Amino acid sequence: MVQQHKMVPAIIPTMAEEPDFELGAAGASGRREYERRRTAREARTRARHPHIGGLLLALQSTPEHEKAWATGAAGEEELGAFLVRRCPKAIVLHDRRMPRSRANIDHLAVTPSGVWVIDAKRYKGRIEVRKPWFRDAKLVIGGRDKSKLVDGLTRQAKAVQSALDSVAPGVPVHACFCFVNPEGQSSGTKLPLLRTLSVSGYPLLYPRKLAKRLKQPGELSAEQMRLVAEALARGLPAA
Repeated sequence: MVQQHKMVPAIIPTMAEEPDFELGAAGASGRREYERRRTAREARTRARHPHIGGLLLALQSTPEHEKAWATGAAGEEELGAFLVRRCPKAIVLHDRRMPRSRANIDHLAVTPSGVWVIDAKRYKGRIEVRKPWFRDAKLVIGGRDKSKLVDGLTRQAKAVQSALDSVAPGVPVHACFCFVNPEGQSSGTKLPLLRTLSVSGYPLLYPRKLAKRLKQPGELSAEQMRLVAEALARGLPAA
């Protein structure tokens, strides 16, 4: 949900020196988890079957839980590269660690219009928002209820707001989903081209629509953006 705040003119004291902070690597923690699971599976197979373990591994298909981590990491990597290329004036932090949680934030984009919390997704199938009578709207992807993703994005947005409250309370925090075209799905993300779906106030975007939003004008100067990004990098370190 987009959080609206009145802009505070003096956000943070001006710093004379260039800040030193880590932008992070898109998809890094997901890629590590995929490698960890793959390595552990291969080690178990070789330990149980010392003579034919290599052959068994060559014949095995990659388990779905491993594929999911690899797919997610690839989506984050793709979107991260796209944002750096298409939004050069934005300061984009990648793969940030959530306080007191094992979850992470895929991308944080600091722009003139505020901070964007971006949850990158790479699902196959049609993306829908269904609105049953007298019930909350549901996010449905490929026919499956994925509404729990909304709760995760809400927690991410709150973590970002909390990280900014003591240093830049007037900076608007926006949050959105960005769907990257999955491998093998030639028809794209299957999101509507002429309108933007939203669920619980969060827009469902594809990369080009996200880039347009990140390029919107706003009240943050380049110096303020740099200082906000540094505060976020400090409060939400790379995963």
